[in-house]
Amino acid sequence: MTDTPSEQPKQVRISIDLPKELKPVYANLAFINYTPAEVVLDFAQILPRTPRGSLTARVIMSPMHAKLLHAALGQNIANFERQFGEIRLPHTRPNLADDFFRFPGEDDNK
Repeated sequence: MTDTPSEQPKQVRISIDLPKELKPVYANLAFINYTPAEVVLDFAQILPRTPRGSLTARVIMSPMHAKLLHAALGQNIANFERQFGEIRLPHTRPNLADDFFRFPGEDDNK
């Protein structure tokens, strides 16, 4: 019996259509929920000093696809930081959202 080199699967190009009516949305908040069968990502937008936000998009995917998304985001963030420098996250408050919705010079002791 001889060993044969394993064949690499052929790369297949997939075309994705971008509908003209598709509107991009901005989100600065995400909620993640899951069941054994799916992961639900709710993206929302909330403005500083406002008591309400609005959901801008909901994406539902399998846990396997969510894990692949996690890996792809990690790779892309690493590429971004190599090109543009480290993305610095605030670490001054227990609730990360408090740092995003604070005005410059606002009293830190509130």
